[in-house]
Amino acid sequence: MHIKDHPVLGPQLQDPVTIYFNDQPYMAYKQQTVAAALIANGVKKFGLSRKLVQSRGLFCSRGRCCSCYMTVNGEDHVRTCMIRVEEGMEIYPNLEDPEVRGDGHGD
Repeated sequence: MHIKDHPVLGPQLQDPVTIYFNDQPYMAYKQQTVAAALIANGVKKFGLSRKLVQSRGLFCSRGRCCSCYMTVNGEDHVRTCMIRVEEGMEIYPNLEDPEVRGDGHGD
């Protein structure tokens, strides 16, 4: 699913990196967003919806919705359609609400 040689833009995706989704290694390219890299590797489930507990995935691809929120390098609720991959990036699906109560969170 990678477009390596675009008919208008020319050669693309030339800098491969390794990212980790659920501790499994995947190949990606520096020019890709996290969401695009996961989709290109066959990952379609990015998390679960809060209310209906149904699978979430890439929806708008412009940072306007919350379907692609995931945990990236320990940071919860990151819009994966808006950030580019980096070598060794650790990505996890958001399967539940983040823990916001506790030390340093206003208790």
